[in-house]
Amino acid sequence: MNFKNSFHPYAIITIIFWSLAYVLTRLALQYFSAFSLGFLRYFIASCALIIISVYTKMKPPALHDLSWFLLTGGVGFFIYMITFNQGQATVTAATGSVMIATVPVITALLARLVYKEKLHTLQWIAIMIEFSGVAFLTLKEGIFSINPGLVWLLFAALALSTYNLLQRKLTTTYTALQTSTFSIFSGTFMLSIFAPTSIQEIQSAPPVQFIYLAILGIGSSAIAYVSWAKAFTKAKQTSQVSNYMFITPFLTSILAFIIAKEVPDYTTLLGGGIILSGVLFFNLGGRIYKNPYDTKNQL
Repeated sequence: MNFKNSFHPYAIITIIFWSLAYVLTRLALQYFSAFSLGFLRYFIASCALIIISVYTKMKPPALHDLSWFLLTGGVGFFIYMITFNQGQATVTAATGSVMIATVPVITALLARLVYKEKLHTLQWIAIMIEFSGVAFLTLKEGIFSINPGLVWLLFAALALSTYNLLQRKLTTTYTALQTSTFSIFSGTFMLSIFAPTSIQEIQSAPPVQFIYLAILGIGSSAIAYVSWAKAFTKAKQTSQVSNYMFITPFLTSILAFIIAKEVPDYTTLLGGGIILSGVLFFNLGGRIYKNPYDTKNQL
């Protein structure tokens, strides 16, 4: 594997930071509301990206592309956060995890319809293996219940899947840094409606919460989304990148053990093993069916 031209390192960086975000978010929500935390996280990310954009003399997007960045910011940050929090308010955490874990599947289906990306039989089997691993991991303490929260979470999964496809489109014209920066700026602007309550809550937060916010904003948002967009520029298929999201529940369990001293049980280890085997099977399936004369498809 040629790592210089591979999407894998960038996708891995993103998944590590996103998995860390689940742990730190739980800790941060002890002092912040979900909406305030969302605004503060992306406000910090925007501040970091402003410094980077000035340092790199980043060119602004073309006027005819502003609508696309408004769409990515609205879908990937504003709508996703609202629908996810609305859903989580009425369903178990396990149910919510399974619903959001459908993002790679939805992304693959949308990419098949929009970009005509083909998934081979082995890759579809791998997706089913991965999803079964997530279901095994997250349903060990929860029960699926039909209620309006599932509808909200379905919209959240659709929003994140749509964001993945929009990033795929924008990275054909702009760099990964540009697409992530302008999308986060747009999303932060929309999330600013929660700024007043955020200011009130941050005044009473202990110092350690500022560390959590810094990691969430700089690492799990700015760095993670830039790496995610970079992965899309390197991958031949959108689903190759989004497929990595299946690893998040397992990696989150490991980080929760290290940071919050939550001991993973055998179901966590077994579910994680199923997920990782599915990821391996997905990538091997793509290589098996790869055209040996198509150098662009080489990892």
